[in-house]
Amino acid sequence: MHALGFAAYSGTGKTTLLEKIIALLRQQGLRVATVKHAHHDVDIDQPGKDSWRHRQAGAFEVVIASDQRLALMREFERPAQLSVHHLLAELYQG
Repeated sequence: MHALGFAAYSGTGKTTLLEKIIALLRQQGLRVATVKHAHHDVDIDQPGKDSWRHRQAGAFEVVIASDQRLALMREFERPAQLSVHHLLAELYQG
């Protein structure tokens, strides 16, 4: 696996640049994954949905999957400072 990193202040155009780079890499036949760090509370599910309710009930991890996509939410018992190496290790290696 090859990794490429971008870091800059909010509003500087990182997402726009990455959208173009991702499209170019896909045109070359490459499989692309992204790792995004957030400085705020992140939730991929909507309140009231089953996976949200499972987390609210205390599930440590919740995986939601279909034939098109998979998402994993993992709760930490206390704030965790994960390195980029930890995040890259979570990517699918198949």
